Amino acid sequence: MQMLPKDIVSFLDEYIIGQNKAKKQIAIALRNRYRRLQLDSAMQDDIMPKNILMIGSTGVGKTEIARRIAKLMGLPFVKVEASKYTEVGFVGRDVESMVRDLANAALTLVKNEHLEKNKARLQDVVESKILEKLLPPLPKGVSEEKQVEFESSLEKMKERLRAGEFDEKMIEIQVTQRSFEQNANLPPELAGMQEMVKVIGIADKKVKKEVKIKDAKKILENELMDSILDNESIKDEAARRMQDEGIIFIDEIDKVAVSSSNSNRQDPSKEGVQRDLLPIVEGSVVNTKLGNVKTDHILFIAAGAFHLSKPSDLIPELQGRFPIRVELDSLGADELKLILTTPKNSLLKQYTALLSTEGVKLEFSDEAVNKIAQIAALANEKMEDIGARRLHTVIEKLLEDISFECEKYENKECLVDEALVEEKLGKIVENNDIARYIL
Repeated sequence: MQMLPKDIVSFLDEYIIGQNKAKKQIAIALRNRYRRLQLDSAMQDDIMPKNILMIGSTGVGKTEIARRIAKLMGLPFVKVEASKYTEVGFVGRDVESMVRDLANAALTLVKNEHLEKNKARLQDVVESKILEKLLPPLPKGVSEEKQVEFESSLEKMKERLRAGEFDEKMIEIQVTQRSFEQNANLPPELAGMQEMVKVIGIADKKVKKEVKIKDAKKILENELMDSILDNESIKDEAARRMQDEGIIFIDEIDKVAVSSSNSNRQDPSKEGVQRDLLPIVEGSVVNTKLGNVKTDHILFIAAGAFHLSKPSDLIPELQGRFPIRVELDSLGADELKLILTTPKNSLLKQYTALLSTEGVKLEFSDEAVNKIAQIAALANEKMEDIGARRLHTVIEKLLEDISFECEKYENKECLVDEALVEEKLGKIVENNDIARYIL
């Protein structure tokens, strides 16, 4: 799905309040990737992605912007935390694993798309196998009248099967027993043999199982998936999309920056992680389940709060690989109010919908919404600024009693007004010591 930069920003506006600079830069970066693919191959190779460094406190929308974009455009996407990686030679994850994670995400994405396209075909095959058990085929040589009667019965049974009338009925099915895959105690030194076992067919032993029809549908779908789908073309497409369209979001990049004010350099491996990360961002070849893939045109979006360090504390080579820098704004009471009410599936809509399942008709007055936003903003000022995430803690505390005693409010309208907000939260936010533990 190709969209103009303005369309991308308009979509993000439905979910994320403010942060227009960040939205604009990411929209341009994504459109540039589409533009690159319209050029001849020689020019394509020379145009590198313009990686982005987003700077801003937690909870201001950094991750959400990247995640929403990936979901909207059907792009392979993975979020990783820089602080989880360690320098080669130390115990921990190596930086190449983020590329392997992206390969897995690309494969899952493409496989699901192909499954969706072949859903009707797969359903027909699964239903045919189940119907054979419920209504065995007629022997050869039966009369035409019997054949017509059989086909009529088969059609009626198919309708009932789709309606779920046979879900609890037990049937016997024959499936492949992949013994190596199902052995949770397989020692690590043998784990790498799983693919070889599949190839030579040792694990492809057929076994019979008696299961409910609703479970048989899922089991047979998994069993028949490989025969319906072209796995080689799926892998090829996944590798292509990963290399040309993949996004790796590296959060907490500031946690591996070595602050210039830290003369002790308490963790020398931080700079080592940066140096290990550099070839991945610059462009290298990584071995994944999709084969050897190039990282040259993967878009890297790094983000960090940079409270204790600054972008210039990253090694110069890595800084140069993130040419686009955008600072995200902190959220005040006005922005927090909009976050509560404006986005699709906003927080207030979520809580209203959750309690409606208990028959509680929850409503918030405008004054109450203003007060909630003000309290969240004040809590962010007094303590560490965690942005919109503060709203979750504030609302959870506000609705704690209503949620716990939901049966009292069943089939009743429950108005959350300013007085209730003040009663539940006013004293807490005034007392810094208490607020640190509760909000």
